[in-house]
Amino acid sequence: SLVQTATPGTLFQEDKAAGVHPLNLSWVFGYNSSLAVHNLMDGDQRLLLYVSSHAAVIHDVLGNRQYHLQSHSNVISCLCVSEDRRWLATGDRGPNALVIVWDSFSGIPVRTIFESPRQDGVCALAMSRDAKYLATISAGPVQRVCIWDWTSPTENPTCSTLLRPEVGYQDYIVFNPQNPSELVSNSRTQVIFYLWVTSPQYDHLASLLSLQTFRSLVGRFSQSVFHFNNTQALTATSAGKLVLWDSTPHPHCPSKGQQGKPHSMRATKLVPMQKDSLTVLLVFESCIVTGDTKGQVKVYNGQLRFLTCCSHPKVGPIVSISFSKDPPDPPTPANGGLETDPPHSVSLTCNRNFILSTSDATVFHVTKAGTHFETVMEEARQAVDAVACHPRQELVAVGSRCGLLKVWDYQHAKYLVSRVFTAAGIQCLSYDSKGCFLAVGFTDGSVHILDAISLQSSCSELRFSRGPVTHASFSHDAQYLATADKKNAVTVYKSVLQDGSRCWEHLAGLHSHYKPIRGILFGVQSGSNEPRLLSLGEDRHLVEYDLNSSSKDQLVVLHRDRIEQDAVPLCMAWHPQLSSESFLLTANNHYKMKLYNATTRACRKTILGPTYGSPLEKIQILPSPDTVEPQKHYLVYVTKDKVGLQILPADGNPHKSFAFICHPDGVSDLACSYDGRCVFTAGGNDRAVMKWELNLSALDAAACLGGKDLIPFYSLLDGGREGEFFRELEDYFYYTQLLSQGIDTLETRQVSTHIPLEEIPLLMRAMGFYPSEKKIEEMINEVKFSKYADTGEQVAQINLGDFIKLYINHRPAFGLSMKDIQRAFQLLGYDNESGDKVIDRGDLLLLLQCRGERMTEDELVQCLTTLLNNGPGGGGSEPDTYDPTGAAAVTEGAIPAEITAEIFAADILGLPVAE
Repeated sequence: SLVQTATPGTLFQEDKAAGVHPLNLSWVFGYNSSLAVHNLMDGDQRLLLYVSSHAAVIHDVLGNRQYHLQSHSNVISCLCVSEDRRWLATGDRGPNALVIVWDSFSGIPVRTIFESPRQDGVCALAMSRDAKYLATISAGPVQRVCIWDWTSPTENPTCSTLLRPEVGYQDYIVFNPQNPSELVSNSRTQVIFYLWVTSPQYDHLASLLSLQTFRSLVGRFSQSVFHFNNTQALTATSAGKLVLWDSTPHPHCPSKGQQGKPHSMRATKLVPMQKDSLTVLLVFESCIVTGDTKGQVKVYNGQLRFLTCCSHPKVGPIVSISFSKDPPDPPTPANGGLETDPPHSVSLTCNRNFILSTSDATVFHVTKAGTHFETVMEEARQAVDAVACHPRQELVAVGSRCGLLKVWDYQHAKYLVSRVFTAAGIQCLSYDSKGCFLAVGFTDGSVHILDAISLQSSCSELRFSRGPVTHASFSHDAQYLATADKKNAVTVYKSVLQDGSRCWEHLAGLHSHYKPIRGILFGVQSGSNEPRLLSLGEDRHLVEYDLNSSSKDQLVVLHRDRIEQDAVPLCMAWHPQLSSESFLLTANNHYKMKLYNATTRACRKTILGPTYGSPLEKIQILPSPDTVEPQKHYLVYVTKDKVGLQILPADGNPHKSFAFICHPDGVSDLACSYDGRCVFTAGGNDRAVMKWELNLSALDAAACLGGKDLIPFYSLLDGGREGEFFRELEDYFYYTQLLSQGIDTLETRQVSTHIPLEEIPLLMRAMGFYPSEKKIEEMINEVKFSKYADTGEQVAQINLGDFIKLYINHRPAFGLSMKDIQRAFQLLGYDNESGDKVIDRGDLLLLLQCRGERMTEDELVQCLTTLLNNGPGGGGSEPDTYDPTGAAAVTEGAIPAEITAEIFAADILGLPVAE
């Protein structure tokens, strides 16, 4: 097999072929600095293992290559490595949590352990010295420790034990290198020692420590290890001390073959090592090694006598220390290395190079003498919220909340330049169309406009926003810069010449929305080269500004349109010009994409968008690569946790879309390369930016395999083409033809495959979709004007195939939901004596006649009479005449005085309600 024949370096022996998926992870910038970084190679080689979001990364630093271990759907919470560096284990926490064992030589997963959903994944992993056993601690409120023989095909752990709540949250565990039957774990306040056999098993809570135990402050526990003498253990504390544990026999322990096992560990000493908090503790060969919050690595012998120390002023709090397996060749100083001062230059007795990672997201390679610290990686230590691509070069800018701004050459994965802003965090980034300027929006409301290459400021700081700047965009001619902030204001800056040099000044600002702004967008005026500016808010308003009429401190609104009735728009982009009509594309929280006429702002088309767990949060039109046909266009989007591609023009065909998990804890930003070959996503709190290479032909192939014409849409109907629902739809469609020609007519009927547009609402309701009057108008106009821009003629009829597409694109993406009715009652109702949310019967009638799409008294009476089966013919038949006593008379006796959501759905609307 590939695993058996793999050798070190097999991962990188062959160049990566083009990915088989439309999106393929190519490079990861940044890593999870709260987890350990492991050294997988010997000597001076730098093959690192670390975690970025939901992927484990094997990074060949000298070869500038990465290999990504991808199988987790949640952020990886822990990892461990076998002593020979051959086997890796990763675990995550969350829904459908997994623990995966990997072969580090080939990158192949060799074992997957499916954790119980109620345990919420794992928070700690450890592998025995012989790499046969794997220990896990679950991450749920009730923790379980499991021992797995991962080389065995059995699906159950070899043994397990539940932990009592009083032991605290155990988040660190390690095997005894001398005996895999012994383990130790610790929380911040408790240490637990374990002995496991097939049956029974023992766990022992070490004696509690307090100020009275040793008459000294103990501190919080960080890590625990077994001493190499096989009878003692050590625990590091935040007070800079080591707790020494020693064993005494357990009275109920089997004596045969179990001598010297720590079944009853007692704290025998509290050894003060230093004043600074100890964060790392490990045993390596015959030495005990510690790391602390000051960035010092200290080495002690078995009796805790100090041997040596290495440190450097640029090293922060240490998270992990990983030694190379074998001694390196005689070292030769590398350019750019950081030499320590002579007083700190002492040879390490361990005689190994090692990798050092810190909590401020820096990784160092340290030589065996401890005199040479080389910075291997230096990444963002706080959330990465912003990413932007240069419009003409292979450059990507990444901004983080810690104020770090870095620019990379993404083609060669090479860091170019950086700048640190100490006053505030970076919230958004935007290049101008020529790539001369880079606008940076900050959390304190300020805006900096930088030179795109050197990152030096082009003008003084602009501070005119009262809240964090969430969006920034340049006009196509770079004459204007617009920003939006969390205070729902749009601010416009204008480029001016002063003393022969270009600078920026504040033009005007306006609180144009009363809910968060989801996007700002520059365009070009039709028939001219003048810029136009639009903003979109969660208040459902699309606002266009008149830049030509705006003056100092006076931003003029040209149009303000409410574009959604009940859905919330989330993002927008200019749709590619595919006909004589120009469109603005939006996506909302109901999983719908909409096309609006760029001039009239009338809704021209509604399309079912991608349905991958959450709505589209950001969208961008992919620049067309040279290899793509001119008329082919693609949309790149991100949802809450996924990145995806959509073939344009969108028509509701699910096979024209593809999505891939990119950041399980949330995507903060999206950017496309100027040539349309790759996409970048920023993960916010996971502190990573991922580069995705595109394989558009794979998406085209998937769309072709999904079928042509109506075949993809039949699969979206309940039961498909041969199902009962389709047959019922077909029957209703042709029955509607009879209605339109008159049921009782004696004239010769006109056989047709079309029905008049006026019949669309009745047919939609017959199929269980009840659109509002606004949506009915949009549906009819969508069909009526579908050919108007090209032919100047209106469409008066619709055939069955087009109706099926119209129905699928306009109906709710996930059908009727009782939650929607309950949410309405939460907003409109009150709590009755039983604690239920109810609406008074009179108030309901008043709301129907006075709010939203108001119903007249006659319309309300007609509807209620039909729904409540009060018509003259009974059985819900539609009456010919109505008693003008009003809606109150119709509902009295038929509807209780207080109406719950369940009564409204079941007794009034007649909908089935689940028990």
